[in-house]
Amino acid sequence: MNKPPPSAEAASNFIRNIIDKDLAAGKNEGRVATRFPPEPNGYLHIGHAKSICLNFGIAADYNGTCNLRFDDTNPEKESVEYMESIKKDVEWLGYQWHEEERFASDYFQQLYDFAVELIKSGHAYVDSSSAEEMREMRGSLKEPGVESPFRNRSVEENLALFEAMKNGDHDDGAHVLRAKIDMASGNINMRDPALYRIRKVHHFRTGDAWSIYPMYDYTHCMSDAIENITHSLCTLEFEDHRPLYDWVLDTLATASHPQQIEFARLSLEYTVLSKRRLIQLVQENHVDGWDDPRMPTISGMRRRGFTPASIREFCSAIGITKKDAWIEMAMLETCVRDDLNTRSERRLAVLDPIKVVITDFEDTTATTLDFANHPQNEAMGRRDISFSPELYIERDDFAEDPPPKFQRLVPGGEVRLRGSYVIKCEEVIKDADGRVTELRVTHDRHTLGKKPEGRKVKGVIHWVDAASSVDAEIRLYEPLFSVPDPASAETVASVINAESKTVMRGCKVEQALANAAPEERFQFERIGYFVTDSADHSRATPVFNRTLTLRDTWK
Repeated sequence: MNKPPPSAEAASNFIRNIIDKDLAAGKNEGRVATRFPPEPNGYLHIGHAKSICLNFGIAADYNGTCNLRFDDTNPEKESVEYMESIKKDVEWLGYQWHEEERFASDYFQQLYDFAVELIKSGHAYVDSSSAEEMREMRGSLKEPGVESPFRNRSVEENLALFEAMKNGDHDDGAHVLRAKIDMASGNINMRDPALYRIRKVHHFRTGDAWSIYPMYDYTHCMSDAIENITHSLCTLEFEDHRPLYDWVLDTLATASHPQQIEFARLSLEYTVLSKRRLIQLVQENHVDGWDDPRMPTISGMRRRGFTPASIREFCSAIGITKKDAWIEMAMLETCVRDDLNTRSERRLAVLDPIKVVITDFEDTTATTLDFANHPQNEAMGRRDISFSPELYIERDDFAEDPPPKFQRLVPGGEVRLRGSYVIKCEEVIKDADGRVTELRVTHDRHTLGKKPEGRKVKGVIHWVDAASSVDAEIRLYEPLFSVPDPASAETVASVINAESKTVMRGCKVEQALANAAPEERFQFERIGYFVTDSADHSRATPVFNRTLTLRDTWK
């Protein structure tokens, strides 16, 4: 199995300690086999990335295997689109699963046959109670449950009913197959949990072959056993389900008995990671789809310009523990910013342009200046940038009435144009509404690549050449939510940040950016990190998404 080179030595954690002890004891014949079992009912998010990095990373580090298995047991909410997006995301993160991808539906016949064994051994029965009646009989954390009046049906009756369920002879909700365990158990998950329910729904892989579908708790452990998984890694909400996981495998005396180990799930500030909430954001049009750059989905982060290496580094940095904890958004952004700083070529762009005319520039035709693509990495090469008497600078790099310590361009003041000359503002041109439309400046021709003699010019601003620059659309993104814990709000709509997306048109970028490929990442000097949009970019209309600012702005 292939895995990208780790950014740092694999950190020790309690799961690795368990595996080390298992290997030392000769358990599982020295094998390590994990799996990543997503439901194809939505797009993967940053929380899934933590599980992906853990499962695939452990398998690689121990020379083991990791299966990609789709838990496709709820056909009402599943689709080929979701399945394909999951495969794409796992591969983009840099991982490759063992052999072909697998599906719980691959095992539907085996799972059915094992359920028949449970009925024959007296460990499962068909319950004809309504869903409401079963809830009432289940009891509470303080009160034991009540046995169903159908609990003591004969093996023959249960087998006949279960087969009739499979054959589609009964309506949805008429019966369920339940494990016969202990209705007085202190663990509610052990109070005769459901193993199968009737669902007459078309399945995207098996079509209409099945009228019953297995429940997750039953499917999960049996699929692990069928695949000879050694360590079944899942998040803490399944800790109370582990006794059922073991009960099913022990009762069926499966040849393989994987070990379920739970770890803390990821909780990240300013995001929601609930699949239900994410679907709501998409369906209610609060975002522009699953790959909206504001979404915490892997596809959204990819479209925003995050790199696979930065996400893997983040997952490594937060570690694996048994205790839930909130992770600051700044931690994720630091990993992304550090990675982008080393790999992103520099480019010039002006988001809110003011025209600058150099009145004493003798050569009226454009000349070229030599710029490094990266200030610390000559291997990334150099490029020529056109320079002519007419340029554009950022509107906020000029101030008629400057605030204290303002070190950019002011009337009568000097500033250096990045990589070129020192200029002096001589005249300010305004329109009828008093808005500045143009600056007339002079330049010191002796300052190309040199310090001006006899004076100190502190300010350096960026620019683009007016003659050769390209119009572009720039999209600025901020957190989708206005509060650190949006999941605690009454509705997600009530805490959506109205300024989470700003579209700027009429921006000016250097000519080279017109040829940028989709998902190509850059640092726009003095502005931030940007990526060519993967969906809307074209040579005629370049579109760039801001990944991050140059510095952390979190309070």
